Amino acid sequence: MKYLFNILFLVISAFLFSCSQEKKIPDVSKQPVYQDVPYLQDYAVKYLIEDQDIELKKVFTDRNDVIQILTTEGLYRPNNGHFQYPGTLEKDITYIPMADKQVADMMVYQNQFVYVDDQAVFSNAWAGKLFSRHNMVAANNICAGDDFTFLISNEKKLSLIHDSGTVWQGSLPKKAIISMKYNSATKRYYILSEHELYTFSPEENELNKIYSGMDFTCFEIAKTNGDLLIGTNDGYITLDASGKAKGEINKKLPWTELTSIAEIDKKLWFGSMKGAFMLKEDGKFNYYFGQRWLPGEEVKHISAGPENSVLILTDKGLGQIHFEEMTLEDKAMAFEKQVRQRQIRYGINSNVTRLQNHDLATAQNKVAPSDNLWTGMYLGSQLFRYLATGSEEARQNCYESFEAMERMHEINGIQGLFGRSFERRGYQKFDKEYRSYVDNYWYEGYQGNISWQHAEDPEWDWQATSSSDQTVGQIFALTLVAEYIDDEAWKNRAIKLIDDLMNYIVENDMNLVDVNGLPSLWGRWNPEYVNRFGTMIGDRKVCSSNIIAFLQTAYHFTGKKMYKEKATELMEKHGYLENLARPVSEIGPAPEDADPWSKMLSSGWNHSDDEMYFLAYWGLYPYAFNDTLKDIYQEAIRDHWNLERPEKNSLWNFCYAMTGATEFDLDESIWHLKEFPLDLIQFETRNSHRKDLVFLEPGFWGQNTSEVLPPDERPELKHNRSLFNLDAKDRQSELSAGDTYLLPYWMGRFLGVISPPVKKIG
Repeated sequence: MKYLFNILFLVISAFLFSCSQEKKIPDVSKQPVYQDVPYLQDYAVKYLIEDQDIELKKVFTDRNDVIQILTTEGLYRPNNGHFQYPGTLEKDITYIPMADKQVADMMVYQNQFVYVDDQAVFSNAWAGKLFSRHNMVAANNICAGDDFTFLISNEKKLSLIHDSGTVWQGSLPKKAIISMKYNSATKRYYILSEHELYTFSPEENELNKIYSGMDFTCFEIAKTNGDLLIGTNDGYITLDASGKAKGEINKKLPWTELTSIAEIDKKLWFGSMKGAFMLKEDGKFNYYFGQRWLPGEEVKHISAGPENSVLILTDKGLGQIHFEEMTLEDKAMAFEKQVRQRQIRYGINSNVTRLQNHDLATAQNKVAPSDNLWTGMYLGSQLFRYLATGSEEARQNCYESFEAMERMHEINGIQGLFGRSFERRGYQKFDKEYRSYVDNYWYEGYQGNISWQHAEDPEWDWQATSSSDQTVGQIFALTLVAEYIDDEAWKNRAIKLIDDLMNYIVENDMNLVDVNGLPSLWGRWNPEYVNRFGTMIGDRKVCSSNIIAFLQTAYHFTGKKMYKEKATELMEKHGYLENLARPVSEIGPAPEDADPWSKMLSSGWNHSDDEMYFLAYWGLYPYAFNDTLKDIYQEAIRDHWNLERPEKNSLWNFCYAMTGATEFDLDESIWHLKEFPLDLIQFETRNSHRKDLVFLEPGFWGQNTSEVLPPDERPELKHNRSLFNLDAKDRQSELSAGDTYLLPYWMGRFLGVISPPVKKIG
C-alpha cells in the first residue's frame, strides 16, 4: 500500500508542474570517459587440409616467417589464407631434396628449422652445414641443447649427439617417451613419458626420475620462473624445477584432456581435445574453440607464429590466431566496410544467410521479419557516427536507411501503417502463417494470417504484421533523425512519419491495426490489453513504458495536445505510470490460475523486451512532460539496468548513460566492445561442456553461469537474445555489425563516454 500511495502522490505532483520541453541529452560532463588507445584484437585465419587421412603433428615458424607443418606425409605449408576466407595446407616443395627425406620430427633452433630423420639431425640453414649423423633406429623425437648438441630418442632409447658423434646413450625403463625439452638456465634436458618425468644432465651424464604420476600427455618449461607444467588427460600439474608439486592438479579448465602446452610471449597456452585456451592474468581463459577460431577440435600442437600470432595445429588444419593492435574506432571502421559491402539490401540492414560451408561467396541477403528494427538500429549508429565525427559517408548511410524505413510506410498505401520489410514481387511465399503459441491468444483473427502483401506498384511486395518491437525500431530511428539531423527537410520527413504513425495508433484505440483491419499480434497498447495481465507479467510493464515514450515523443515534435492528453489519461486513469515504474524484481511467472496467454508470455524473461525498453528510453526520459516524471523514469531505467548488469551489454549501459548516470559500467562496456568478435559468421558454438565455468540454476531470468562469457566465445551477439546462452548450432549466416556493434560504439562516441582514437606515443 505504501508503494501505491507513493506512486499516486508522484502522479498528482507530476502534473502540477509546467511542461518541460528539454531537447538534448542531459549534462554528461561528470561521466567517466574511456580513452580509445590501441589494444590487441584477436581474429583467426584458417588453413584446411584436403586429405583427412594425413596426420598433422607439429607446426613451427622460422626467422623468415616461414611456417612449416610436420605431417605423416612430409612437410606442408599454409597457402593463401585470409580473414574469413580459409586457405589450404599444401605440400612444401621449396627444397627439392626434402621430398626424399623421411622427416620424423622437427623443431626450431636459433630461429631455424632443424629436422631429424633415420640418418641424421640436419637443417637447410647455416648453408646446410648442420648434418649430425646418428645410429638410432626409428628416431622420432628431437631436442636441442647448447652449441648444436641434440638429444634424440625413439620409443625408449635416448642419444645425445654432437657433430655426428654420440656423447651419451641411455633409455627409460618403462613407458614410451612423449616429449623432450631443454632448460638453458639449468643446463638440463627434461624427458616426459606417460607416467614419469626425468631430467638428464649432459655435464654429469645422469638420468634421474623427478616425478611420477598418471596419464601424462605433454609438458612445458615456463621461461618466467622455470616451473614445469605437465598436462594430463584430466588437467595439469605445476612442479618447481626440482620436480616438487606446487599444489593440486588444476582441473578448472575449459577442457581437461590436454594435448599441448606452450609459453608464448609470457602467456601460457593449452591445447586440448576440445580446442585451445590461453591463461589470462586474472586466472581465467581466452577459449579458442569451434570453427570461428579453429578448423578442428583436437589440438595437435601450439607454437609462436609470425607477426604476433599463435599457431594452433588441429586434426583438420591450422588455425593462426592473430593479435593486431587497433582502437575501438579501427574495429568500428572495419565493420563499417563489412556492413556496406555485404549487409545492405535496398538500404535495409540485414544479415546474410544460406552460407554453404561458411563461404561468403555463397551469401544471400534474405528478408527477415525484423528488417525494420535492425535497420532502425543501424540508422541510429550512422547518425551517431555523423554527429560524433562529421562523416559525410555516415550521413549518406543514415539517409539511405531512412528512405528504406520511410518506404515501409509508403509502400502499403495506408497512412500511419508501416511494414516489416519489402522485396521485389514474386520472391516471397504468400503462405498462411501458423505459430503454435497463438492457440492460446485471447482474441480471434491472427492465426492463419498471410503477412506478405502485394503493393500497388506491380514491382513490389511488402510484409505486414508489424509488431511492438518493429514500432520501437521506427520510433527510435525517427526520433533521432527528428532531433539531431541538421537538415530541415529530412527532419520534417521524420516528424511526419512519427505523427502519421502515432495518429494511426491513437485513432485505432492504441492499436497498430494491420492490413486485415485487426490489431497485429503484438501491436497492442490499449488498457484493455495491457491491464488484463497481472502485475507480474512483463508485457504490462514494457507496453506501458513504450507507449508513453511514443506519445511523449510525438507531442514533443508536433505539439499536438492529443498526444499529451492520451499519455496523461493512460498514466492517470489506467495506471501506466505505475506499470512502467514497477520494479523489475516483481516480474515473474504467471500464477497457476492465469490464462494460457499470460503463462506463455511469462514462461521466462523475454530478452527481446530489453531491446524494446532501452531503445524506447530515448523517448521516455528526454521528453518527459516535467522534471518529476523524469525522476520517476530515471529510477525505472536504473532499476531495469541493475537487473541487466550481469550481461555487460554496452548498448544497455550507454542507453542508461543517456540519462546522465555517472555509474553505468563503462569498464564492462569497453570489455564488451573489445571482446566482440571480428568474425560474425554464426558457426556452431558449444560451451556447456566447459569445466572452468560456475553453473547456476537458470531461474526466471535465465542466467545459467556465474559470469557472462565474452562475446567471441558465446553464440549470441544480438541484443535481443539471452547472452547467457552457451550453445548453438551452425546457423549458416553472418550477422550484421550495424545493430550489434556499431550502434553501441557510436552511441558511446556520441555521448562522449568513448573518446576519439588516442594513438600511443613512441
